[in-house]
Amino acid sequence: MNENLFASFATPTMMGLPIAVLIVMFPSILFPSPNRLINNRLISIQQWLIQLTSKQMLTIHNQKGRTWALMLMSLILFIGSTNFLGLLPHSFTPTTQLSMNLGMAIPLWAGTVITGFRHKTKASLAHFLPQGTPLPLIPMLVIIETISLFIQPMALAVRLTANITAGHLLIHLIGGATLALINISATTALITFMILVLLTILEFAVALIQAYVFTLLVSLYLHDNT
Repeated sequence: MNENLFASFATPTMMGLPIAVLIVMFPSILFPSPNRLINNRLISIQQWLIQLTSKQMLTIHNQKGRTWALMLMSLILFIGSTNFLGLLPHSFTPTTQLSMNLGMAIPLWAGTVITGFRHKTKASLAHFLPQGTPLPLIPMLVIIETISLFIQPMALAVRLTANITAGHLLIHLIGGATLALINISATTALITFMILVLLTILEFAVALIQAYVFTLLVSLYLHDNT
């Protein structure tokens, strides 16, 4: 058992060079472009899930917001596939890196905010000062609303990082405990193994849920600014 719990979150290297870029690009292989008149079952299910998700996510948007459809679908597929990638043995999960998640969250958040100031300037500025605010509270509320606006991308990135990292750590700890208990008590080891299996199934669900939550929040930010 590896004594360093966070060793699996270190950026992997090959011949001294980081290969994180190759790992990030790998999930794109899992989504081939259909080039046949009649697709196979896997691609048909994939397209059906994408259409279902996009229909549900874009229902609240107007015509201007729906121009982000390709971006939002690409985002949820990318995050979901990289989360699944980390559940493979001896693999690396890019979404456990706060720097990478910030690299996704900040440009997307900035794009929605800039869109809002460009197309709905008055409404965007009105968010900083709710209607009917008493005069003495105006400076404090403007500061609070400004801080809450700039905290949004950090919240997006930290939420994704914390949830994926916590799940991986639990799997690592329970897996190590199962191996240690095999020679001590087979019954206890079996119970621990069952917990590990259930936790792994839960992590598959968390991988999808976190991808959906991240994309949904970006979609809601976009809805507020279009």
